[in-house]
Amino acid sequence: MWQRLLRALGFPVPSRPASDGSRADAAARKSAAGAAGERAAEAFLSAHGLRVVARNWRGPRDRRDELDLVCRDGEVLVFVEVKTRAATALVPGYYAVGARKKRVLLRAASAYLRSLRPPPVTFRLDIVEVSTHPNARPPDVRHFENVPLFPKHFRL
Repeated sequence: MWQRLLRALGFPVPSRPASDGSRADAAARKSAAGAAGERAAEAFLSAHGLRVVARNWRGPRDRRDELDLVCRDGEVLVFVEVKTRAATALVPGYYAVGARKKRVLLRAASAYLRSLRPPPVTFRLDIVEVSTHPNARPPDVRHFENVPLFPKHFRL
């Protein structure tokens, strides 16, 4: 808008470079960082004995509901939410999973459990926090097990 005004007034308007820091560029960087964080979380969980069953599973009714990772820890089915943040972020990944996100996770986990025959006896939610660093240092990974998500008398 302001560029048209400048042109109308006769001022030169600089052209934009190919990568101008626009929202699309920011979204692409965020998506790439999230994917790298999920790979780091998957490697961490595999090294600690969990077996990955599904990645980026989306619910059949609402495609916005997503489970980052679904794993098996022995007989326990584990829903994993991965939060990737810069090491200097003000809010750590664990605290970024608030009540609203937990409602989405509960809806997605319920849909996943309904799709299984027979359903697992035990399941839980874990949060994996991946902290990235600006230099070439590998990310820090923290694993929070059994985060409260399911109501006490949860039924499918």
